[in-house]
Amino acid sequence: MDIGSYVAQNARKYPGKLAIECEGRRYTYRELNAEVNRLAHGFLAMGVEKGEKVALMMKNSNFFVFSFFAVAKIGAVAVPVNFRLTSPEVQYILQQSDSALVICDVEFEETVWHAQHGSGVRQVIVVGKPNVEESLSYSCVLSKNSSEPEVMVNEHDDLEILYTSGTTGKPKGALFDHARILKVGIAMAIEMGMGHGERFLHIAPLFHSAQLNLFLVPGMVFGSSHVIHRDFHPSKTLEAIQEHSVTHFFGVPAMYNFILEASDKGEHDLSSIKRCCYGAAPMAPELVRKSMEMFGTENFFNLCGLTEGGPGGVILDPEGHRQHPGKGGRAVFMTEARVVNPEGKNVLPGEVGEFIIRGETVMKGYYKKPEETARTMRGGWLHTGDLATVSDEGMITLVDRLKDMIISGGENVYSIEVEEVLYEHPAVLEAAIIGLPDEVWGEAVCAVVVPRAGAFADENELRAFCREKLAGYKVPRKVFIEKELPRNASGKILKYQLRQKLHVAER
Repeated sequence: MDIGSYVAQNARKYPGKLAIECEGRRYTYRELNAEVNRLAHGFLAMGVEKGEKVALMMKNSNFFVFSFFAVAKIGAVAVPVNFRLTSPEVQYILQQSDSALVICDVEFEETVWHAQHGSGVRQVIVVGKPNVEESLSYSCVLSKNSSEPEVMVNEHDDLEILYTSGTTGKPKGALFDHARILKVGIAMAIEMGMGHGERFLHIAPLFHSAQLNLFLVPGMVFGSSHVIHRDFHPSKTLEAIQEHSVTHFFGVPAMYNFILEASDKGEHDLSSIKRCCYGAAPMAPELVRKSMEMFGTENFFNLCGLTEGGPGGVILDPEGHRQHPGKGGRAVFMTEARVVNPEGKNVLPGEVGEFIIRGETVMKGYYKKPEETARTMRGGWLHTGDLATVSDEGMITLVDRLKDMIISGGENVYSIEVEEVLYEHPAVLEAAIIGLPDEVWGEAVCAVVVPRAGAFADENELRAFCREKLAGYKVPRKVFIEKELPRNASGKILKYQLRQKLHVAER
């Protein structure tokens, strides 16, 4: 079956059940399906054909949900766009994806109009009152027809193009069909026991594969309820969990960190939470421990994957957290995972190699990039570019990005190991380890630290703290104190920006 058909199916199964709630706007499954169909018929009236690309540059909202599933119902292909991108960055995506239509929030209309020049975009649709005369308002596109669109869509039709975070260069569009994304949902349901009784809170951006494919789409397939926040705010997150009896929470590690720093973190009833998930970046064991205490549950799941996998990769379940804290986990259901050396042979336990995966949720390939696809998908395996180890028990743990590994004095230093030690220090809110050029050692291990509010992070004290727990060559030679770390929308630290900034400052 296709993704859109499940929305119609749940309108029949659970017509009066709450489907989504966003900023006081509430829709049952019957109402949701009707809104999706009205928009789908509006697209058809505009001449959008099956297989055409529709870009969505929107914050989290009910309008994002309507748009995504309306695109799915007519067999078009959704292209979620990071709303933090600049016009030249958006222009590249619109051109490379062959987007014919763009739906955007009104605050991004100017960015989109600058970006669509030179692309194949025929029309810009704006949620809100358009500022550009040529734009169409979202409300004007809606049809009065709320019946099911008469478009034959099957599971092998393309559904979405998800652009990688582009931390080192131009992003690539990972192409997925309905079948692959349905299997992502099946894998999550089996791994975490999710079902129609869930109440999801969506605070991470829906244009990102984790929040979209791991939780929104499966939740819609199951017939769960969804509470949607346009922006992340720690206190409002805690309030929403209590008010809506949220059962399922997902956040990137930085979000957990900010919630732990909230002044009212102990004032809300969080007992409805059945499971907490984190991903997109490593989460230090100390941060996991504190988060378990705050949420009052040990049902934590580490989701360690990548966009090209659906996202998919490895998962550390609650039992894994008890027995193997700090590890990445075992391969997700329907996924195989290995750690290999440059010759493609499995590494021995404790050795470092490249993390590779294959399975039924892995992308079809990079859209219109056959050479990059061939380099990444070799011998049936997706080569992630992540360095990892595997234990005797088969637990895989990522230790660094291949491009971020530091070689200092001939020794390999993996940033995650050092970062986890820094997170144990009470003055450290966030930490990143990078390598900077060094005349003697080739690269010098350097730490970039954001102190907790009101705390003082002394460089010598932090280095001494690390020296107690790490070999000398792993101890940061320099510690830089910053107010914040640069991140992309998925929560990943942009280490290349730190290297560029601090290398210039050191010269």
